[in-house]
Amino acid sequence: MNQSLSESTPSDNNTCLPARSCRNAAALFNVGNMIAVLLPPAGLLWLAASMVIYAMNRHHPEEKVGHYTQIAAYRIYAITGLLVAVAIFIPKNGLNYYLGFWAISVAIIIPLSIRDLVRIRRDNWQDVTIKDTQDD
Repeated sequence: MNQSLSESTPSDNNTCLPARSCRNAAALFNVGNMIAVLLPPAGLLWLAASMVIYAMNRHHPEEKVGHYTQIAAYRIYAITGLLVAVAIFIPKNGLNYYLGFWAISVAIIIPLSIRDLVRIRRDNWQDVTIKDTQDD
């Protein structure tokens, strides 16, 4: 019998999160960071979407998902915060400064995100069973 993620059998009150789903959730923030840094116009959208992803995954039932999400969030929010602080001192016609900052951002985010994606892929992921505590 095929069960979806949110279904459970009537005899038990447990929900199972497959290991693959947990692994994908852990990788999501890193993939979003790489897209945001490679396609700067997507960066603003990613900053908004990343807050939702962070809120969903930081306290995921599988603790490793929260850990990988937090590390990826530290990186992108640190780069973004640094840009805000540095942009105050960039002249109005300083496109080269922004391009330089973008290149540095790519050099930081891409290798570290790839490293984390490799670690996520190699990590030992297990199905997570969540007990339903609702009284019927």
